[in-house]
Amino acid sequence: MTRNSILIAVSMLGAGLAFKATADDRHHPQTEAAPVAAAASTAALTEGEVRKIDKAAGKVTIKHGPMPKFDMPAMTMVYRAKDKAMLDQLKPGDKIKFDADGVGGEFTVLRLEKVK
Repeated sequence: MTRNSILIAVSMLGAGLAFKATADDRHHPQTEAAPVAAAASTAALTEGEVRKIDKAAGKVTIKHGPMPKFDMPAMTMVYRAKDKAMLDQLKPGDKIKFDADGVGGEFTVLRLEKVK
């Protein structure tokens, strides 16, 4: 085999591997995580009851069930609302389902749904 033949063979092998890496993204973490994250977001809603609303401070007190996401038992807590406008639809005693996360060192309600 001549030197040029070896270089051509190595180049073709490298190009083939590069194509395989870009064409086969089934093992790409972002590809696999997207469906899992979507499923987790719908399953992550916690049932609760609105106890108090402080629109001026943008906070809501919620008595809620266990939150496996935080390994947290059922309790009553004060949460910051991600968007103060979401508090306009609430009143004490409303049954809700909500998703919260730690934002800026505070538990924050990211979204909520009233339960009928």
